[in-house]
Amino acid sequence: MTGSTPSPSAAPARRSRRRTAGAVAVLVAAAVTAAFALTLDDSGDRNEKAGEPAAVTGSADPAPADESLSALARREASDPLAVGPADAPVVLIEYSDFQCPFCGQFARTTEPELLRSYVEKGILRIEWRNFPIFGEESERAALAGWAAGQQQKFWEFHEVAYGKPRERNTGEFDAEHLVAMAREAGVADIERFQGDLASDRARDAVLKDQQEGYHLGVTSTPAFLVNGRPILGAQPTDTFKSAVEKAAQAAKTAKAAGR
Repeated sequence: MTGSTPSPSAAPARRSRRRTAGAVAVLVAAAVTAAFALTLDDSGDRNEKAGEPAAVTGSADPAPADESLSALARREASDPLAVGPADAPVVLIEYSDFQCPFCGQFARTTEPELLRSYVEKGILRIEWRNFPIFGEESERAALAGWAAGQQQKFWEFHEVAYGKPRERNTGEFDAEHLVAMAREAGVADIERFQGDLASDRARDAVLKDQQEGYHLGVTSTPAFLVNGRPILGAQPTDTFKSAVEKAAQAAKTAKAAGR
């Protein structure tokens, strides 16, 4: 029997599949751990569709770090959807939906503390990934956030959008409200904002983030990676602080060892 010679790309492809499988396994482990603290939408909404993704919250311990997940950090200095130095020792990647109540909870309670304690000190970088899961308004809000970022106002838009709890899929993220949010966020050129929002570039950018999340097995928001350590749901602030500090110490140790 004549054997076939593998193509040059076969081995890298197999390694890629193994890394992906490992990454998904880590996220699944995190989800199982967090499931013990599963809590439904705190708004008490009884109109949720069966099977619709729900965020988790509680005090579940984070899953172990995974190097293949750490490699997802883009570390692009010009990324308008990121805050903190590109060479920060710790990167927190956040997969979120502007209509997710637990994402809003994280934005209003935990994120300000992380900004004060770690981002401003150069220890932490936060990279946002658009992961709209609640339908058309979520997708429109994601596009609007990206469009605001084109005028360096993403984080101001983020602050306005999450500034208060909002009812999901009730028109709070329709075209008129998004323009009002952009104005409040300080977006100067509204005509450009509207054009960017409707552009293929915006849709491609949001799709890229979504595909990255789905590729990893993310199914609910918010979901986080802290130097490759998955954290699912709006966990207590101390959970994030502990993860950041452990990651910073590990990075320091690795640097001292020349790794």
